[in-house]
Parts: sequence; C-alpha cells; structure tokens
Amino acid sequence: MSSRTATIASSVGLHARPAALFTQKVAATGIPVTIGKEDGKTVNAASMLAVMTLGAKHGEEVILSAEGDNADEILEDLVAFLETDHDANE
Repeated sequence: MSSRTATIASSVGLHARPAALFTQKVAATGIPVTIGKEDGKTVNAASMLAVMTLGAKHGEEVILSAEGDNADEILEDLVAFLETDHDANE
C-alpha cells in the first residue's frame, strides 16, 4: 500500500465544490483510495459525504492511501490536486 501526505489548499477546505471535484477525480482512478486526518480516521476518498465528514480545513494535512496498479502515480496526482486552491478566482 502506498501513502502520501497533502496539505489542503482550498480556502474552504474539503467542502462543497473542492470535495466534489476531488471525489470525482478519485472515482476516475479505478482503484480504492482512502483519505484521513492524523487522528487515524480514514474514509473512502471516492465518497463525497465521507470526505466532507472528515472536516478537513484549509492548511490541514491529510493522508492518502491506495493499493493497485500505478498507486504511486495516482497518489502524486491526487496530492497535487489537493495542494491547489480550487476556490481561487471564484
């Protein structure tokens, strides 16, 4: 299993639009991905409701984990996504 840490860049955290965009991106990978905060709670990263219940705020770190073909590359792409402010210029 591969894992990566990302810092949430979106000003509203992983809520509403950023969460929807993120979960769509995860679902498109075709492999199971989990996301969690350092307190140990992890959820299915393809579930918008689960991602929103994490309450990940701007500036907080989350841990992504995945297993499967190209997991390392997929996680790098997801980290880059989370570390981009998707609320900028809105």
